[in-house]
Amino acid sequence: MSEICCGLRVGQAVPDFKMETYEPTKGDFGEISLAKLKADKKWTVLVFYPADFTFVCATEFGALAELYEQFKELGAEVITVSTDTKFVHLAWQRDEAMLKNAKYPMGADRTGAVSRMFGVYNEETGLDYRGSFIINPEGTLLNSEVNFYNMGRNMNELLRKLKANIHLSKYGDEACPAKWQEEGDKTLKPSAKLVGKVSEAYEK
Repeated sequence: MSEICCGLRVGQAVPDFKMETYEPTKGDFGEISLAKLKADKKWTVLVFYPADFTFVCATEFGALAELYEQFKELGAEVITVSTDTKFVHLAWQRDEAMLKNAKYPMGADRTGAVSRMFGVYNEETGLDYRGSFIINPEGTLLNSEVNFYNMGRNMNELLRKLKANIHLSKYGDEACPAKWQEEGDKTLKPSAKLVGKVSEAYEK
């Protein structure tokens, strides 16, 4: 098993990392770090993808652009990440019409160091798998999802997961069921009385 590389696991503290970025709102380059996001009490959402100027990626990030303000309103920063340079990010966002409304920072993980940390870097291709990760303001990894190259992600589901994590950070004795969508939706409170009685509790 020594040749199998496992990335961070949910529940673990995420080590600090830094990346150069292209910032579409400024039309300029910048830098982002987990330490700064934690200092700002931000939730961090990382969205890894194979490469700029590819196809499924454009559809994902067009959808993400439509939801980005909702992520921001919830106190989160979303960073898209590939092993492309910040210059290629600039060119892709400028030339691809599906990204014309993109405002999220685009991270350039040129060495693959951050991608390896999260277990999404493919050593054979030098490309990232489609990995989505949610980190709380304390720096703990709470959600992890990895897809192969040819399956796009549902950004509405990523937003739902963020909302659920924020709710659970306030109400730690609750659990969000599969169809939970928004604050105010039915939750469950695990207990001895709930064993074998989820249907009754959920339908009340």
